[in-house]
Amino acid sequence: MIKNSIILENVSKHYPSHKAVTDVNFSVPEGCLMALVGHNGAGKTTLMKLILGLVQPTTGSLSILGHDPKDKASFHYRNAIGFLPENVAFDANMTGKELIAFYASLKRETKSRSLELMDMVGLSAALDRRYKTYSKGMKQRLGLAQALLGKPRLLLLDEPTSGLDPAARQHFYDIIRDLRKDGVTILLCSHVLTELEAQTDAVTVMNSGRVVASGSLEDLRAQAGLPLSLRITVQEGMTEKIAQPLQNQNATITYMNGRHLEIECAPSSKMTMLRHLGELGSLVEDIELQNTSLDQLYAVFSDQRGQ
Repeated sequence: MIKNSIILENVSKHYPSHKAVTDVNFSVPEGCLMALVGHNGAGKTTLMKLILGLVQPTTGSLSILGHDPKDKASFHYRNAIGFLPENVAFDANMTGKELIAFYASLKRETKSRSLELMDMVGLSAALDRRYKTYSKGMKQRLGLAQALLGKPRLLLLDEPTSGLDPAARQHFYDIIRDLRKDGVTILLCSHVLTELEAQTDAVTVMNSGRVVASGSLEDLRAQAGLPLSLRITVQEGMTEKIAQPLQNQNATITYMNGRHLEIECAPSSKMTMLRHLGELGSLVEDIELQNTSLDQLYAVFSDQRGQ
């Protein structure tokens, strides 16, 4: 039976001046990477604060690693949570080694483990440099090392790749993949949707304080109801001959030249369309299925803000 590391049921957090989140329901299975996406002010940061127990819900209930954040008697479970905020801020005059040692002591980690983590995030050469000399990317990597202290079972990451160059971003996701293999649950907020698409197990889309979609990318594609796109490569000069039969199969031609056609059809027509293309034999040289991207899905659900 799959356990859920995070469960939110009808959670709302209202302030006198505004409603931060309203009637939020979602769960994150153990070992899953859930991407939490939405516009600025959508309620993502508030949800992270609720999960961390930094603020209490106005209504609704939360279960985090099997505990209620409001229960002071089970406060110790928070040691199993690692958190990387969007804007990392440490003491400017301390060195990387001093900072990681300080946070290691709070998590009752050994000095060797703290140095191991600094090496993991690529900061071994900067251990004796003061934090104020670190670049934005180095600060993010130090923040990640801090979040990994104590071997957390749940990681909350807010814009974790901000300031990282492409190589460092790839290294970051290599680390994340290893953590997931060990069963660590990850909730990750990011505006860089293109890089999330290949990494995430599931996506929750926030809009004006509410969850407007949640599930795997395939679930979201089904919910969005967008047409399926196919790019077809044919024998030279045969596109016009093939185009009309495709239109007779309820396909819409969106682009055509001497060698290529791009068509759209309803997702429910995918297998019928592929069978028809297969019947064309050698006239068709290649078929590329172009799935709806996370960027496109987000655009669909963000349009629901006022609905």
